Amino acid sequence: MTPAENAQLALLLEVAGTPKPGNVDRDRDLPDLRFEHFLAGAVGAGPGLRAAQNGAPVGEAFEQAVAGMSQQEGGNTQFGALLLLVPLVRAAGEGDLTPDGVARVVKNTTVEDAANFFRAFDHADVYVDDPPEDAEELDARRGSDAVPAVEERGVTLYDVMELGDDEDDVAREWTHEFERTFWAANRLAELAGSAPASAIGARVYLELLAREPDTFVAKQHGQKTAESVRVRAQQALEGGPEVVEAFADSLVEDGINPGTTADITAAGLFVALARGEVSV
Repeated sequence: MTPAENAQLALLLEVAGTPKPGNVDRDRDLPDLRFEHFLAGAVGAGPGLRAAQNGAPVGEAFEQAVAGMSQQEGGNTQFGALLLLVPLVRAAGEGDLTPDGVARVVKNTTVEDAANFFRAFDHADVYVDDPPEDAEELDARRGSDAVPAVEERGVTLYDVMELGDDEDDVAREWTHEFERTFWAANRLAELAGSAPASAIGARVYLELLAREPDTFVAKQHGQKTAESVRVRAQQALEGGPEVVEAFADSLVEDGINPGTTADITAAGLFVALARGEVSV
């Protein structure tokens, strides 16, 4: 498969994994967000992922992927995952899918890449925190209206990620050589063959959730809740399938969605697939 095809497959495997506490999976829909929306989002992202594979600028490819992803009725399904996948696909297309290779891709982003990142918010309703006080004009919720400030300040897309990397783990992946992504890929490789790819993806999702509080949960519900979810994920790992199922049901009932962990799982699945360590 090509890098773009592996990225689409990673998105499909991530949402097909079950149980995936707090997130949509084969057995659980959220009130306004269904399994089929994620399938359509993965298909729609294809042109942008192929652009990244073929060497398009990261911001341009990302906006194209998000525009395609959003052409379904569920809204934002995979914005964060695509923000990780686009530079990874670009690195794979260049033949260097390594921490150093993807770090080079993101560090070489430009002001125009940052502008296209903000334009991507015009296509999807994405939950974001308030920006730092010294960067209020770079509020992502402004979408393309923030582009003049981006150009005036001369910030690259990597610079924008640095602004939020202390509170957002997708941004932190960008500024820390995709550390958790490659950890997840290595863990998936260890588990390969023990169960279907979607099942080991669900397992690694839970392990990621047990290792660090999910920053999306922290943004929506506070750090205390995010830490509680992390502890409960660890307990679920130790307790077995019935405990995991109960944990999954409780998070859905409470409206708690560890979406950042799902994004990193999708990125890890891509790396493992692209390296030939996981197959379907």
